[in-house]
Amino acid sequence: MREVNCPIHGTAMTNGLIRLKLEEHRLADKVKLVTHKPGDVVKAGCFSVEFIHVNHSIADAVAFAIRTPVGTVVFTGDFKIDPTAKDGMIDLARFGELGKQGVLALLSDSTNVERNGYTPSENLVAESLDRQFRNCDQRIIVTTFASNMHRIQSILNTAQRYGRKVAVTGRSMENVLKVAQELGYLKVKAGTIVDLAAIKSIPKNKLVIVSTGSQGENMSALYRMAFNTHRQVEITAGDRIIISASAIPGNEKAISKIINELYRKGADVVYEKSEGLHVSGHACQEELKIIHGLLKPRFFLPLHGEQRHLQIHSKLAQQMGMNPKNIFIGQIGSVFEFTGKTCKLKGTVTAGKVFVDGSGVGDVGSVVLRDRKHLAEDGMIVVCVNLSAEDGSVITGPDIITRGFIYVKESEELMNALRDVVSEAIDRCQRKHIRDWSAMKAAIKNDLSGYLYKTTKRNPMILPVISEV
Repeated sequence: MREVNCPIHGTAMTNGLIRLKLEEHRLADKVKLVTHKPGDVVKAGCFSVEFIHVNHSIADAVAFAIRTPVGTVVFTGDFKIDPTAKDGMIDLARFGELGKQGVLALLSDSTNVERNGYTPSENLVAESLDRQFRNCDQRIIVTTFASNMHRIQSILNTAQRYGRKVAVTGRSMENVLKVAQELGYLKVKAGTIVDLAAIKSIPKNKLVIVSTGSQGENMSALYRMAFNTHRQVEITAGDRIIISASAIPGNEKAISKIINELYRKGADVVYEKSEGLHVSGHACQEELKIIHGLLKPRFFLPLHGEQRHLQIHSKLAQQMGMNPKNIFIGQIGSVFEFTGKTCKLKGTVTAGKVFVDGSGVGDVGSVVLRDRKHLAEDGMIVVCVNLSAEDGSVITGPDIITRGFIYVKESEELMNALRDVVSEAIDRCQRKHIRDWSAMKAAIKNDLSGYLYKTTKRNPMILPVISEV
């Protein structure tokens, strides 16, 4: 937003969280936030965008119906179908109306496409939390996704029911709680939430701490508690730790590390696999089928999943009667061009990770990253040689410096052999009357590389340095 002067359109919860970020970066006075409700339509040139209410694990989640000159594109965002949702059931009637009017393309969430049936209601988690709080005479620490407003409300309700005070730790959790209370999404009795600094004056059996860190993040509150770096909370034997979240693929090892450390400290750890303390915010197969059945799109682009999820979602769409020729699976950065009757892949845009290195953002490219990887895995050898400016003979050297390859003091025999290889490469160049430094460096590099791989099966980075005296 420092570079783009335009308004941001979003629902109340979304804009509340964005406002905090803008304030953090001193941009709040420069950016216009426009708040919408489901049913609102935003004009954008020859396009218009309609907000449609959906169920998800955060309040104010919406899908978009994007009307274009060639047809309507529906983007579901993250969603599930929950008839018992606190903020009302997903607006299936609106999806049905759009389907009758005609949908050019559907872009749909694929996260839970591998799961049969329907995603369970959030109400089940409230029941599981009640079981964990009931008859517990120890301190309770609950970690969950900071954005999961309904889960946090269940935790607050359960704490109030059992006469416990609630303290919050973790920056994102504190921010979400602040915005949700301001907007009235969280109903909290006065005196229930206490400052974290006051927890030592509260009996442990009357305290709940709500924390970030459900995915094992290194700087999260739960991680710092587990590894004794949290300033205000120290895990003690008997603490009940409730992890109310499931592992996002790829985070299993980090979460397991924290759980093991919590057990090592004598804590009672309860997590989703054994106690039903989490339900997903994403649709399972039968819910996805309902959306496909209501919208009946001409084209389909599965989104938000790994390659296996996208392929399985494609097959599910085919089961719903879609022509496989009208289903397109893109990569991150793929550009698709639609007409009223066709969809084609039209190139790519730059996408993916942006590397932050010191004060530089995005200025380190793939070549530098490749070199760093090479250095990290194989180390480096620098060859220094001084040659005579008159006849090209060797005055001093070759000297060989290594970093991250071998310990020189214990590898004298190999170092001597490497000097011999370099000397032979220089002699060969002189016999051929080669005085071009680039050619000499290439000869040294090739000979050394071949010798090292043959004798050590390793391939360090080799940097020849030639000076003329």
